[in-house]
Amino acid sequence: MGKYFGTDGFRGEANVNLTVEHAFKVGRFLGWYYGQKKPDERCRIVIGKDTRRSSYMFEYSLVAGLTASGADVFLLHVTTTPSVSYVVRTEGFNCGIMISASHNPYYDNGIKVINEKGEKLEESVIVEIEKYLDGEMGEIPLAKKDKIGRTVDFAAGRNRYIGYLIAIATRSFKNMKVALDCANGSASAIAKNVFDALGAETHVISNEPNGLNINTDCGSTHIEHLQKFVVEEGCDVGFAYDGDADRCIAVDEKGNVVDGDGIMYVCGKYMKEQGSLFHNTVVTTIMSNFGLYKAFDREGISYEKTAVGDKYVYENMAATGNCLGGEQSGHIIFSKHATTGDGILTSLKVMEVILEKKQTLAKLASEYEVYPQVLKNVKVKDKKAAQDDEKVQAEVAKVTESLGSNGRILLRQSGTEPVVRVMVEASDLETCEKYVDQVIKVMEEQGHCL
Repeated sequence: MGKYFGTDGFRGEANVNLTVEHAFKVGRFLGWYYGQKKPDERCRIVIGKDTRRSSYMFEYSLVAGLTASGADVFLLHVTTTPSVSYVVRTEGFNCGIMISASHNPYYDNGIKVINEKGEKLEESVIVEIEKYLDGEMGEIPLAKKDKIGRTVDFAAGRNRYIGYLIAIATRSFKNMKVALDCANGSASAIAKNVFDALGAETHVISNEPNGLNINTDCGSTHIEHLQKFVVEEGCDVGFAYDGDADRCIAVDEKGNVVDGDGIMYVCGKYMKEQGSLFHNTVVTTIMSNFGLYKAFDREGISYEKTAVGDKYVYENMAATGNCLGGEQSGHIIFSKHATTGDGILTSLKVMEVILEKKQTLAKLASEYEVYPQVLKNVKVKDKKAAQDDEKVQAEVAKVTESLGSNGRILLRQSGTEPVVRVMVEASDLETCEKYVDQVIKVMEEQGHCL
């Protein structure tokens, strides 16, 4: 991770640590960088945004920077992150930009850059952007006369993406009562259209964005509202998205949550049965629940583990050819159809399993047992020193031995805070608490805690 860009773009509070000047300079760099790669061709860059009030401000700043560097800018307006990825790779754009802070509160925002393949931007280019932001490279020339870029309304690109999603479905959703929580975000412009077109009886909540209510007490990070709605309205299934709709968390007909791990189990098992799970492998992150691995072992499904972040999941999939991967938080990647997590696509794939297997989501997910988990954030003076301390590692080894094949312990440094996360999964909460506290006690004794 760089100084400005983390695993999912440049994110921060609008006009505090992510400013209009930052956005302008990112636009200036990207317009110049992609323009000079093919100097005989006009640089074409597409932009989408979520529903935050500041998204318009950042859109205009990026457009000013991009056109000043000679790029033509195509505006998708309010749309989802995966739709930007889809449009970039199918319409021949040099790159795409999504203005969103995903599941963060409305006052935050972010700039996600997608390369010409529809994938998250390479680290090598991010390093160069950050040099320009810090004034460590020469000034970029301004376009003049007819070389100055223009803006183009490209709402048609979003409509093509909607058509693409509809075409992926294998069956009609007729007679299925489906609830959608759109988080007052990007999905508000797309999700209901897709489910209605496929014949579902679609009930939507949190789809009235006003610029200030995105992710506020709704969406995939506040799943309790969808749980209640599904039960009260007698829905067959529910799906909740985050602000830019690259995540999906499901709710079964009984109101039980089926998170990203559960979705990977349900879809992974089905794909194995269909012969479409390439390498018979699912890609997870190190934060997936221990119960998922036990379930995969039982079903004869292999798995790989990456660092936290769907960016790392996709990098593994691209390198190995694995076709299903994701995170517990609901970023699920079906690489046959997409190069990023896609919440609406994920909900369509879950619907496919329900309809093809003729089983409820509760029945399908019941085969996967979620292990109790306790995670505590420990504020420390030095993250690396605390995690690498010999006595801390010795205690971790002791806990690992005690848990055996019935649980696991994980220490992980936060990417943004002076925090080490201590997580234990075991057969009961009491055991989890005991072992987490044992490790934290050693960190305190060694003088690492603030």
